[in-house]
Amino acid sequence: MHLNNSQHAAIIEAAEIWKEAERPVVLTGAGISVPSGIPDFRSPGGLWEKHDPAEVATILALRTRPARVWEFLFDALDMFEKASPNPAHVALAELEQAGMVDAVITQNIDGLHQAAGSRNVIEFHGNGSRLYCMRCKRRLDPAKAAAMTMDDKPWECECGGIVRPDIVFFGEQIPKEAMARSFAMTQQADLVVVVGTSGEVAPANTIPGQVKNRGGKMIEVNLGPSSFGSLADVAIRASCEMVLPAIAKHLM
Repeated sequence: MHLNNSQHAAIIEAAEIWKEAERPVVLTGAGISVPSGIPDFRSPGGLWEKHDPAEVATILALRTRPARVWEFLFDALDMFEKASPNPAHVALAELEQAGMVDAVITQNIDGLHQAAGSRNVIEFHGNGSRLYCMRCKRRLDPAKAAAMTMDDKPWECECGGIVRPDIVFFGEQIPKEAMARSFAMTQQADLVVVVGTSGEVAPANTIPGQVKNRGGKMIEVNLGPSSFGSLADVAIRASCEMVLPAIAKHLM
């Protein structure tokens, strides 16, 4: 895939806006990890084709049907384990190191931003590689999950409690620390760069509007249309793994 002339022009415009920003933040969603081999759960080929989220992704299911939930978790954790950061993740990490990204606020649970080198990452929905017991709260080694088989489900702690990933299931609240940190970053941001999210999931989808309401700018990088409407000062409809490195090249 190659960028066309209008996309190149939008990239240059986005870079000019980014250069003027003093406190830029980035909001990412599933789309940034698709080039890494992790399909959007909702898209064709995603995990919701094989698993009903109502059966495997709610806090009630985790408490009442943990074996069924762990069937889904085995698939998800295996997918995350095999994935590597793509050029979009790397570009954001390099921009952070250059002082051009204050923070990455992500809805993803795959840890690829950190793997690429980003340091100030706010995980709205947790991280699938952090595991703990629901009963005794002890942290467990995520490497053990890779060695488990379907016969081991659900994963039980030595105390007999069910092990779970430190992610937000449907029916649970966004972690207070993530909410507080993202709110603090949003309040001082003068630019929000939206990457790979259509803006369908609250409360993360309110961040761009908060920045715009305070007089900030918005750059959107999405393959398809989103619910952000006309909020974006520049909207680039192209793959983030091509767009973000191109913007970074203009900035550094």
